[in-house]
Amino acid sequence: MTVKGKVIKVEKTIKENGQAAEEMRREDCPEKEAASGAPQEGAARQAEQEGMSASKDGQADGGHGDGQAGQCAVDGAAEGGQGEEPAHGSDDAPEEMGEGAAPGDGREKEKKGFFHKKEKKDPKDEKIEDLTDRLRRSMAEFDNYRKRTDKEKAAMYEIGAKDIIEKILPVLDNLERGIAAIPEDAKDSSLAEGMEMIHKQFLKTLEDVGVTPIEAMGKPFDPNFHNAVMHVDDESLGENVVSAELQKGYMYRDSVVRHSMVQVAN
Repeated sequence: MTVKGKVIKVEKTIKENGQAAEEMRREDCPEKEAASGAPQEGAARQAEQEGMSASKDGQADGGHGDGQAGQCAVDGAAEGGQGEEPAHGSDDAPEEMGEGAAPGDGREKEKKGFFHKKEKKDPKDEKIEDLTDRLRRSMAEFDNYRKRTDKEKAAMYEIGAKDIIEKILPVLDNLERGIAAIPEDAKDSSLAEGMEMIHKQFLKTLEDVGVTPIEAMGKPFDPNFHNAVMHVDDESLGENVVSAELQKGYMYRDSVVRHSMVQVAN
């Protein structure tokens, strides 16, 4: 290979190295392209001019061509290395920027997370929650209505039963008065026995439905169960003691249907 060919090869290598360094710099650090582009282009042009001068000198001086070509190659390699140094420095710059930017990015993410608004729910989920809440409220209202109606029904039944019992009690009173009016010599007759049987059946039926007589004779006077219509002084009895029962009283379950009409002593 001639000296001229070697010089051309060196120039081509220097030019390729400069272009490769410039492309790497642009890819790694596009922000500093304008600032670092001018020095690299100047170094490439200087290397190209030196190579061209070396080729001219080689042609002029045939005997000293090999030495000058070698010197140009060394100079071109050194200048190519100098042209690549900014690119190498540019490789380090993005890493330092990336390391410096990491804390800032974390703080920005932290701020965004702190002030981040809640994501809006899906309309379908909101509709489901609304319908579920309305269903629960409706079920609770229906349960309260059922309990209230059950109490009202029980109260209405009790009121109706008490009203019927109040109307039947005078019949029972008259039956008892008829039995008490039977003479002593006719108590063994079939008529008296029939009336006694009817009276027992009457009391048994009332007891089955929850009607019971109120005990009054010899008991202390209680205004919740007794209705005092007479007062007598009797030393044989204690104070406020029922001495006589003028009309029997009855209770339906836990409520008084009719108070006992009594006479109280002392």
